[in-house]
Amino acid sequence: MKVQLLASSTQDPADRQFVSTYLINDAVAVDAGSLGFHGTPREQAAVRHVFLTHSHSDHTASLPIFIENVWTPTPDCPRIYGNPETLDSVQRHIFNDVMWPDFIALSRSMPPFLELCPLRDEVPVKVAGLWVTPVRVNHLVPTNAYVISDGRSSVILAGDSGPTKRVWEVAYDTPDLRAVFLEACFPNSVSGLAQAALHLTPELFCREVSKMPAGVKVIAVHIKVRYRDQVIRELLDLRLPDLEIGECGKEYEF
Repeated sequence: MKVQLLASSTQDPADRQFVSTYLINDAVAVDAGSLGFHGTPREQAAVRHVFLTHSHSDHTASLPIFIENVWTPTPDCPRIYGNPETLDSVQRHIFNDVMWPDFIALSRSMPPFLELCPLRDEVPVKVAGLWVTPVRVNHLVPTNAYVISDGRSSVILAGDSGPTKRVWEVAYDTPDLRAVFLEACFPNSVSGLAQAALHLTPELFCREVSKMPAGVKVIAVHIKVRYRDQVIRELLDLRLPDLEIGECGKEYEF
């Protein structure tokens, strides 16, 4: 399995993760923060399945751009997956004829732009040779982590979350788990903001890692660009044996 965290900046793209999209095997995306700005329209059109973790704009910002880029006048269209609350927000706040044309309504009367596919908690779906299982985590709006498996290895994309529990119980039941992509948004010095926003600091990150199975690689992502150097210093000071600082554009092989 190949996982790539897509770049979202033209300068220092490896380090400046302003918005979030993961690309798995070039065919499945998790979130659409930068998906609509990645590569060419033809390359984007290879992505037929997009799983949204939640509704916040850094995870959905380029979704309408992506949908416009890949549309063709055929019955085939991308499928957009998420918990019912997230898909309702996509309908009401993005494709609402104010922020963007209502591609959902247009899809009923012409070759479709997209199909919304609500997910049930912890019920896996199979797409493009992958099993994708949503697990709820602890954030300000309804949010999914995703366990993704190709039958030989699995990874967890933990989404945006404060301290949480259920996804780590699922991790122990995932015997081929190779890596967890875990957020580390804010430095310890702004822990009040992190707790109010239900994000992690390095101190809280360390507590979440202690809930995981031993020996699994932990890749720190979603580091706020303004605080990146400070957060990385604090993460490295933890001396976690399986820690890696995530890089946009890097292809992770599992």
